Amino acid sequence: MFLAHPSGRPPVAVTSEAESDEAAWLDLLNPTDDERALAERLTGLRVPTRMDVEEIESSSRVYMEGQTFYLSTPLVRRGDGLAFTSPLGFVLSADRLVTIRYTDFPVFETISGRLAKNPDPHGSEDTMVMLLEGFIDRIADLLEGSGHELDELSARIFRSVEPGDGTSHDRLLRELLQKIGKEAKLASSIRDSLLGLQRIILYISDNADRPCREPLAARLHLLAKDISSLNDYDSQINNKVQFLLDATLGFINIEQNNGIKILTVVSIVGIPPTLIASIYGMNFKDIPELNWSFGYWYALGLMAFTIVAPMIWFWRKGWLGGK
Repeated sequence: MFLAHPSGRPPVAVTSEAESDEAAWLDLLNPTDDERALAERLTGLRVPTRMDVEEIESSSRVYMEGQTFYLSTPLVRRGDGLAFTSPLGFVLSADRLVTIRYTDFPVFETISGRLAKNPDPHGSEDTMVMLLEGFIDRIADLLEGSGHELDELSARIFRSVEPGDGTSHDRLLRELLQKIGKEAKLASSIRDSLLGLQRIILYISDNADRPCREPLAARLHLLAKDISSLNDYDSQINNKVQFLLDATLGFINIEQNNGIKILTVVSIVGIPPTLIASIYGMNFKDIPELNWSFGYWYALGLMAFTIVAPMIWFWRKGWLGGK
């Protein structure tokens, strides 16, 4: 999809030069080779491919060709409760901004709607800064939501589950681990996005005279400060994720120890009666109790005692629910 975003009007699909004349911002969403070629013909700029945008080395993510910036970053996207990153590219010249993306980031619709309602013309640099502001606002919202989610998870992890309430510890702990894993992936994706956006902002600021103008320098400086504070918050989120993960694994270990306790009790309680039954089941002629009329009841009573005595001992130790 190839869209132009003119000021004061809704976005229009670009099929020829006429639709793009009044738009400083051209947007390529999952572009075909024909759409990339059309964008290059209309702007006179080279439009990078997806392979170019996905490069991970710094020199391939931020560089200049003449007076044109070529910028790219992975950007976090959260959909259906799952977080992922998708590559995002920018081609920024003095009069044109071309964005190349491969998923429908909500920020693009927000900025497009803002431009459509404002008839004042917006230049390429101003639009670029508006997009960066939108990305950072969106990431801040994701971090805030992740913080609330982790607070709820913390309350669930450390809240005692009352006996007999029908809650399965195994199912609860498995669910908690899955949710902690999702929050960990979100925090990691946010970290990658903030790093990429910070690299872009610093590179533009360092080359503010080519082509970014001085009036936008203050906004870029504020964005850099926002990213620094969000990085600190993301580090805090990562630490909390690690803490909750350790706590959940600790409770899982406790559950496993409880299972081992039960097996130990069953083993110890079952050994003495088995030993008694084995002794009196031997086919020796001179067993003392062989002709004793109370021998059968004596053996049963002895086996019952060897079962009850360990059970009482384990109960007093707290292995069977405490005293």
